[in-house]
This record gives sequence, structure tokens and C-alpha cells, in this order.
Amino acid sequence: MRFTVAITGRPNVGKSTFFNRLLEQRKAIVDDFSGVTRDRQYGVAEWAGKSFNVIDTGGFVADSEDVFEKEIRKQVVIAVEEANAIIFMVDVTTGITTLDEAMADMLRKSKKPVFVVVNKVDNHNRLLEAAEFYGLGFSELYFISSISGSGTGELLDAITALIPNEIEEAPDGDELPKIAIIGQPNVGKSSLLNALIGKERTIVSDIAGTTRDSIHTRYNLYNKDFILIDTAGIRRKSKVNEDLEFYSVIRAINAMDEADVCLLLLDAEKGVTAQDLSIFSLAVKKGKGIVVLVNKWDLVEKDTNTTRDYEKVLKKRFAPFTDIPIIFISVLEKQRIYRSIEAALQVYENRKRKAPTSKLNEVMLKAIEKFHPPVVRGNPIKIKYVTQLPTHTPSFAFFCNYPDDIKGPYKNYLENQLREHFDFSGVPVRLFFRKK
Repeated sequence: MRFTVAITGRPNVGKSTFFNRLLEQRKAIVDDFSGVTRDRQYGVAEWAGKSFNVIDTGGFVADSEDVFEKEIRKQVVIAVEEANAIIFMVDVTTGITTLDEAMADMLRKSKKPVFVVVNKVDNHNRLLEAAEFYGLGFSELYFISSISGSGTGELLDAITALIPNEIEEAPDGDELPKIAIIGQPNVGKSSLLNALIGKERTIVSDIAGTTRDSIHTRYNLYNKDFILIDTAGIRRKSKVNEDLEFYSVIRAINAMDEADVCLLLLDAEKGVTAQDLSIFSLAVKKGKGIVVLVNKWDLVEKDTNTTRDYEKVLKKRFAPFTDIPIIFISVLEKQRIYRSIEAALQVYENRKRKAPTSKLNEVMLKAIEKFHPPVVRGNPIKIKYVTQLPTHTPSFAFFCNYPDDIKGPYKNYLENQLREHFDFSGVPVRLFFRKK
């Protein structure tokens, strides 16, 4: 499972601003009022060639300080239990507060690494004032400014130092494929698992959130042998109100880390929602194989072109990664559910595929010759050699004279050529450009 870092702290200390900086996107809403972050944000951050999960645990502030302290305490307990490391963020402009002290008391009992991050340290005077936080009793103190980014490099160096330097190599052929069933609550994930294995392995109900934990099931039927992982539904974050459900979402994201292929279940009647796209993007960023299953297809009124038109809409929403199998199923009627397994196992094989270097260069250099990279500053870009890297996710290194000048459109062209000539359907493909 990927290393997980939880950002904790009382409201309005800059957690969401720091979270946005880590993810290099404006994902969390930021304001000067406390309690703006009423949900929990999840994402993947990268630093120094390593990636890790990030959880922003900001909570809504109720009218009473006692209630707020209670709610924050619940969030921190769960975050401390599930995360590998904790960022405890405080605010230099207010100094140590009673809520900071209460949280510090709790974190001292944890055996997880705790990084005290003093935010809003953007001048020399504030740096002197920040020394007060050594009084909290933690050895790891970092002085940063979430807005400007100053000091964040040293903090991220310390965090990534905890992540093992494992070479990401392709899995051995003897390992069983792991297929995770993911999606929003109540789209039929547990029903699909039960239908596939032919017995009531998991509790099924109309109440969203019945599955609280990830469930591993060995599937060994019809000459197929793999592990099925049923995960708790990843609900839209503003709806994650229960602490237990927050716990379940973290487990679902960790299950996604563990899986080779994700079966993303959609509700045919609701179509693809913003949260479905968020789940899809998370799986792509983690480099997982993906098969999209449109469940409850038996409830949709159809004509001749319904399937074709629905698939076209889905691919438009999932763009630019559209090379994915889309299967229309009904778990209740057991329509095409076994075809979804065939597709998942094929995607698993695609994810392991190794393109022979000689054929790779023959195909790709011919494609490059047919459509040259654009000229930069009067200098032609020349790509001399291509090789596939030994990673879980299909990754390719292109050696050229100006690697930093190859832009998105040409990268998309190269990826499309790889997909056209080598079967990587359902699998994210990563391209790297290196100096030759």
C-alpha cells in the first residue's frame, strides 16, 4: 500500500492551502473563515520521485468549542490510526492555543512520526516567534508558508525519507491478479462480488455504506484464479459525515493502491458524476488498470443506438484517457458480469505487457519520422531512442536532445501511437523524456 500522510490541525491554520500546494491543484476550498473545510480531501502527491497519499482532515466547527474539540479529536484518532505519518499544522500568528495543546497530547501517544509544521512564517520576525512551538515537545519542527511555498521542500524531504527506496519493478508472473471493485456507495459493488462467486460473501442492502471495510475474496472458478477486492463506496466528500465512513474511504483508497486492475462501477440511471470522475482520476494517477462497468443497464430504456451513444458520452467525460473497456451490465440479471472479469484479466495482461525494444524503436521512430516534433528556438528536436522501463505501469523513456521542450500535444501523439501499435487498452501509459 502507498505511504499515507494525514494533515491535521485546528481550523484556519492553512491545512487546505498546504494540501492544494502538495497536489499542485486547487482541490480544497480555501477561505479566511474557520470551518470552511467541512469534508475530507484525498489525493496523491509526488516529491523527489516518490509518491504518497495525502488526507486533509479539516472539520466543520460547531457552535460550541467543546463540540468542535470532540469532532476534531475523532478525526485525528482515525487519521493517526490509518496514516503512516502525521503533519500537525499550527499557526505562528496565534501562538500555541488550548486546542493545539489538546491535539499535541493525543499525538504524543502515537507511535507514528509527527511533523509539527508552523505555518505563515513568511518573515524573520515570525521565524523568531515560531520558536515558541518547540514547547509542544516534538523534535520535528518545520517553518513554512503554505501560500508562498517557502520551507515546504525541507518538510517534503523529511517525509519522503520515510518512504522506502524500492525499485518499482513489474510483478512476478506467479502473483495472483488483484482486482478491486470501486465506485460510489450503492451502485452494486457487493452485489457484483456475490454474483461472481455465487454466494452471499458480503452483506447487501439498499443503505449506502453497508460495506465498511475492504473484503478480499479468492476467485478460482472456470480456469480463472485471482483476488477480488470489494471496497467501501467512495461517497462525495461533503456527504462523508460519519467517522466510520471516513475510515472506510481511507481503506478503499488503500485497496486501490493494492489492486492491479480497478472495476469502476457506475449507475446507468445516474450517468457519470463528478465523484465518478474523481475516482477514475485517482485510479489513473495511481497507474491502475481500469474497466468501466455501467450497472443497472436493464433499467434503461433502449433503442438501436443507446449503447453507442452512452459510450460516446462516457469517453468524452473520461477524456483524454479514452482507451478503456466499457461494459454494460446488470448485476441483478447477471448480464455480462463474467465478461467484465474477462476484460479485467485482459487489462491485467496489458498492464504487464513488455514491448520488445527493437520493435518499439522500429514502430515509434517511424511514427516520429512521419510527424516530427516542433522546432524549438530554431533547433529541431531529435528523438533518437525509445525503451520501456521496468515498472508496474507501462512507462517509456524517449531519449532526445531537448527533453524539456516536448509539449503536451506531441506527448499525446506519441501515446496514441503506442496504443495503436501495442495493446495497452485500459492501462495508463507514462512517457518520460531524457537527455541524450
